[in-house]
Amino acid sequence: MSATRRHDIDRHSPGILLHARTEVLLEPSLQGFMADLQAVNLAGHVDLVRHAGQDGAWAQFRLNAQAAAQWAPDHDTTGLCAKLKLDTCGNPDDLEREILVALLLSPIPFLFPSHAELTSAVRVRKNIVQAARMTALAFDTEHAERPQEYWTYSEECGFTVKDGARLIEALQKTTQPDRSHKLYSFSCYRATEYVILLAVAQELAVSNPDLLAMLQRQWETRAIMSGQFHDVFLREFGSMSEPLPPKYYIPGDRLWFRNPDEHSSNVEGYEGSWVFYVGDGLFTNFWKRDQPFTLTTKCVELFHWRNATYRDAAGKLLMDDDVVDERVAATLRDPDEVAGILESMLRLRDPGGVYRDGGCIDTSRECVRLLRPGTSEIALPEISPARAQANL
Repeated sequence: MSATRRHDIDRHSPGILLHARTEVLLEPSLQGFMADLQAVNLAGHVDLVRHAGQDGAWAQFRLNAQAAAQWAPDHDTTGLCAKLKLDTCGNPDDLEREILVALLLSPIPFLFPSHAELTSAVRVRKNIVQAARMTALAFDTEHAERPQEYWTYSEECGFTVKDGARLIEALQKTTQPDRSHKLYSFSCYRATEYVILLAVAQELAVSNPDLLAMLQRQWETRAIMSGQFHDVFLREFGSMSEPLPPKYYIPGDRLWFRNPDEHSSNVEGYEGSWVFYVGDGLFTNFWKRDQPFTLTTKCVELFHWRNATYRDAAGKLLMDDDVVDERVAATLRDPDEVAGILESMLRLRDPGGVYRDGGCIDTSRECVRLLRPGTSEIALPEISPARAQANL
């Protein structure tokens, strides 16, 4: 660990920030995280800056300049596993190391009110990655199905879990065919919600069982979906005015690749693609689990959506996925064509409603909100603490 320095910390400075009301209260969090860094052999590559003022005590951790330049030039985190020789599939500690390095490289601050919240945030990201790797689904924007022994459906409440069905098991059976031996129909956006919900529920089982009970009751009452799901469970970092670097990703991020072609973006379900970054330069492919995307293959796939649209007999605009696959395979055999496609697709996307010179790369990512007792940011719309306690 580089020498501790004391001066004002810019709240917009990069890396991980721990905060407490006083230096005495900050000390356990600081010591706890320093022990984490030692455990994954990162302590010698991290700068620590401390500050105490009227707004409390702060500790800022960030990857030192030499390590950042060597491991992730220009904030490109897609090569971290190769650079650090990590096996994140076979070794959970390596996955934690990749997550921590990416957080320490962040160009914007990740603020935690305690070491416990930081620990939960890392575990949730690990849960997302591990669940996403096991998820395989059937793509369908018009129909949806769930295991009937776990779920019931109504127009008003969406898919809710049946009495006696545990939420974690229901989500695993629905998204992981190794458990259910069946592929269930999903849109890519709803699929990401189920993976996030599973990861959150698994962490709450460890760190906040009261909130897990409320979450269980919520999904017995009414599902949280779409924009409301984002508002309740997620926060966005990066923006159109302050975009993240195009190749900066943290394992466990949810993100959107935009379809920059106006015509093909009118096909339902092909406006863009919601995925998770699972580390090692790979992004989820829920429809072909054994073929996760690289940044290159994702860009090439989105590019060829424009070449695979057609209208059916009723005049509805549709996508021929077989044509997409054929075009992608042909392109990947031609390095010059790949380079030309990447030149346009790796640009940051245009604003909503604009189709001009932008590519498919979004300016922001999404991560789960704070979860621990006393500092949780999760406010479930249907379930008050009193109601939840009454149903325990």
